[in-house]
Amino acid sequence: MALSEYLVEIHNIKREAPLLYVRRARELVGHGECIMGLLDSYPSELDFVGESYFLDVERDCVVWRWHLKRMGHRLSQIHGDFHPWNVLFREGVDFTVLDRSRGEWGEPADDVAAMTINYVFYSLQKYGKLAGVFERLFRFFWANYLRKTGDQEILEVVQPFYAWRGLVVASPVWYPNLKREVRVRLLNFVKNVLKCERFDLDSVNSYIDGA
Repeated sequence: MALSEYLVEIHNIKREAPLLYVRRARELVGHGECIMGLLDSYPSELDFVGESYFLDVERDCVVWRWHLKRMGHRLSQIHGDFHPWNVLFREGVDFTVLDRSRGEWGEPADDVAAMTINYVFYSLQKYGKLAGVFERLFRFFWANYLRKTGDQEILEVVQPFYAWRGLVVASPVWYPNLKREVRVRLLNFVKNVLKCERFDLDSVNSYIDGA
């Protein structure tokens, strides 16, 4: 709960700067550290994915950028790289966040996706799907966040942020020791979330399975 509560608190701070939000959306898709940079970093001739997949993902992400451009009212204070390795726990739920390097303003879905993709990632390695303790963490995080913020609109913008973070954890550069089937399922998740207009918390395993 502490992690989602932190996001509830900082995301409540809003800023009226629609062009900055547009810039953040452009960086999500086109920046060298974000989606297009990740796609370019994948080695050629992989045995689990081909060029046509990357073309489809990149095309869909450009479409999503144009959708996000209309959502400037959502600009909020964010962490910007809110994943487990940037959270330093001391005792109990007392923690400090590290490496707020991408600027303090952006889309709240960035932070939510950055943390919750890890529940999917580790669950795939243990169960082959979202299940067990990782499913409970995933659902609890989302439920608490949605209840406290009332931000149902986030389910209509989180998709490209999940695509970015999914591409990170599926990468053979960043995670060279993953099993092939885990990478395939992560990439299924990336492609399928980009196809849905509203992210469905009950359909994560359908996205993973490629259905």
